[in-house]
Amino acid sequence: MANIIEGRNPVLEALRSGRSINKILLSKNVERHGAIAELIHLAYTEGIPVEYVDRQAIDRLSKTGANQGVIALSSPGKYTELDELLSLPGQKNEPALFVILDGIEDPHNLGAILRTAEAAGAHGVIVRERRAVGLTSVVEKASAGALEYMPVARVTNISQAIDTLKRRNIWVTGVDQSGDTDYTAIDYKPPSAIVIGSEGKGLSQLVKKNCDFLAFIPMRGKISSLNASVAAGVVMYEIVKQRSKII
Repeated sequence: MANIIEGRNPVLEALRSGRSINKILLSKNVERHGAIAELIHLAYTEGIPVEYVDRQAIDRLSKTGANQGVIALSSPGKYTELDELLSLPGQKNEPALFVILDGIEDPHNLGAILRTAEAAGAHGVIVRERRAVGLTSVVEKASAGALEYMPVARVTNISQAIDTLKRRNIWVTGVDQSGDTDYTAIDYKPPSAIVIGSEGKGLSQLVKKNCDFLAFIPMRGKISSLNASVAAGVVMYEIVKQRSKII
């Protein structure tokens, strides 16, 4: 079954990354300049058919409601094997940075986390196979094209995945308001991974026990926790800040 990529930038990034695309649908009245002009040029160069259709036809296919008159039909989003994911830091001669998601169910949260992870230089994201969102068109749209560059591994058991990372000398920090350490007090300069829990539930008890550290984000207002994607972004950029000081 074909996967749907929606919106100008997500489709453009899919083309730039060399993603396998079967066909691109453009609204007949879409303005053909800027991103659309580059999109058409890349599609022509790669021999990808571009079909101009009524906007209503695109809207009927759309799952996000924000297609901007642009849809690409591609192969479904592919997952990376965990071992392959873990080899990436060594290939780049960089200290590992992974983001582990313990049951994220909102596709917009997953897309936002992928976008931030790509921007922060993470090497990959690890997600749970069951009771969690997969790589859907909504996730792709929310990632603003980052899914094309951010490898995602899907595992059956997050705790076992954490054990695998720890055997590779990667320090694992769970982010949870029940933590005993301020997230800024953790040293993220060595190979590291952060674990973000599901919306509303946080980290499972077994995952908490398996983490090397359990960190909290201080809350100064009356709200007791942050959105999962915001929390992930806060911690990722603390890692960027710490590592920038040693470059």
